[in-house]
Formats: sequence, C-alpha cells, structure tokens
Amino acid sequence: MKNTQQDANMERQQFMREAIRLSIENVQSGRGGPFAALVVKGGTIIARGTNLVTSMHDPTAHAEIAAIREACKLLQSFQLEGCEIYTTCEPCPMCLGAIYWARPERVFYGNTKEDAATIDFDDSFIYEELQKKMSGRSIPMVQMMHEEALTAFNEWKCKQDKVRY
Repeated sequence: MKNTQQDANMERQQFMREAIRLSIENVQSGRGGPFAALVVKGGTIIARGTNLVTSMHDPTAHAEIAAIREACKLLQSFQLEGCEIYTTCEPCPMCLGAIYWARPERVFYGNTKEDAATIDFDDSFIYEELQKKMSGRSIPMVQMMHEEALTAFNEWKCKQDKVRY
C-alpha cells in the first residue's frame, strides 16, 4: 500500500511540475499570465490550458477554463467524471464555478489566492461583491422583463427530453 501511495504522490508531482512548466513558458512567451492547468484522467494528461486573457482579449481565457473546455470536448461530455485538475494557482471565483460545474474528482493547486494577490492578481473584490445585495454591487445589476424571461424557464421545466446538468 505504501508504494502505491508513494507512486501516486510522485505521479501527482510530475503533473504539477508539468503545469508549472507550462505557466513559466506562458510568461516567457508573453502570451498571458503565470497560470496553467491540466486535466488528467487515468494517469494521462488529456487537456492543457494556459492563461491567454491578454493575447486573446478575452477575460474568460483562464487556464482552468481552457483545460476544462479541451477535456470536455475530447471526452464528449460536459462533466469530468474520473478526472483530476492540476492548476498552478488556487482557482479564481470564475474558474471555481466552472470546476464545480464540471465535477472533477479533485483539484490540486500550487499557489494560493494570497500569493496571486502579491503579484496584482487579486480576486478578493469579487468575493466581496458576491456577499453584497444586488443593489449594492459596484456594477449595477438591474432586473427587467422578469415575466417574459420566465417563458424559457417554463419551457425547460416542461421539456420531457432535457439533459440535466
């Protein structure tokens, strides 16, 4: 049992080293921030992602999101059953949400959100915004056309062949 656990830990360290290598390469290439992620299934890397926010002009182009998208496409599934995610930093609120929707078995991370804040990647304001009432958020959130918007929800509720997720 001990060797099996040691082997698993060594394999996990190799995956994290690969994610770290990708994050360093991403910084050196100038493509994006110092973040990378892998999706692993059955001891094999099935997807990689790096932060490409600035080069793609896309605020959602985070490493975890890219890796999740690639893995789901490969698996032909919207869930990462039996997978692990290796990411070089504790996931931000957006990536954390995507991870929970994807439902991997576990996530391994290197740096903390506090480490990220020290290099000007500070998401604490988002966590604070989430605790506020809609009316008190820094970006105004205005509900409108609620009754009309409910039409699609009611259609979904009655749909017999829906795929639940």
